[in-house]
Amino acid sequence: MEISRRDLLPDALFPIFWILIAFVFPAKISGIRKDIGLPENHVCRNTVQGRYLLSDDHGYVCSALSVDSLSRCCPEIGERFSCHGCNLVSQCCNSYEYCVSCCLHPSRTKEDLVLKVKIAKPITAGTYASVFDFCAGRCRHNSASVVHENAYASNFHHCFSLQLNFSGIMELSSEARLTGIDIVIGKQGESCNSACRLKKQSCVPNRLLVLNKCEFLQRYMSCKGGCFASIGADQPAEVVDDAPKDVNPGACLFTQRETMLTCDGSHQHTRRLCPCA
Repeated sequence: MEISRRDLLPDALFPIFWILIAFVFPAKISGIRKDIGLPENHVCRNTVQGRYLLSDDHGYVCSALSVDSLSRCCPEIGERFSCHGCNLVSQCCNSYEYCVSCCLHPSRTKEDLVLKVKIAKPITAGTYASVFDFCAGRCRHNSASVVHENAYASNFHHCFSLQLNFSGIMELSSEARLTGIDIVIGKQGESCNSACRLKKQSCVPNRLLVLNKCEFLQRYMSCKGGCFASIGADQPAEVVDDAPKDVNPGACLFTQRETMLTCDGSHQHTRRLCPCA
């Protein structure tokens, strides 16, 4: 004899039984969640090299002892993208870690530009993989921050500023390259070696190339006779007012032959613009 469910349950419990069945075994499954899982922990990249400070790829700077041992991130306290100890005009800093932090700010470093920058000058050199790689690489010491081959031009020798040169290659900006350099105007007929020596400094030959532009000549000299390309070992320079008319009195001159740039050059009718340190 067949026994039904109704025979096994009292009439009062039968409606409750069907309610439970409806909840436990729904007739239709509307969807299955696929996003359930453990939260993924972000692992930061950081500058690691500092004895006391670190900068992570979020733009925070912290002490080496306070960095999270698992995530390698700095605590998110204090100022993000801090430019502490940085000159925002030259974009050079006196600390490597704060240089990286400052450089990471999206308004100062454009990702679409820096990812095209070559890591080194050879055409076979690769490009930076991320903004953090760019900032960490650019902020290291470079030859443009060194004078006399064995000393820094300034305490602000961690620089990230870039500009396009005539060939479209990114390079350190002129302002950054002149950080720590004293611009001295020599006397008539005086070489840069002599002009710098009077200041108890030395001429920095590789900065003559930076000054060899009308932009800098007009900034430091009157150039009331104009600014012209020329050829001469005494340039960049300004022709003195009482010079013969055929040598353009009052004119500023920059040389077209950069190989002629030297600290020793001089001319009886010009005053030189000199980089000293």
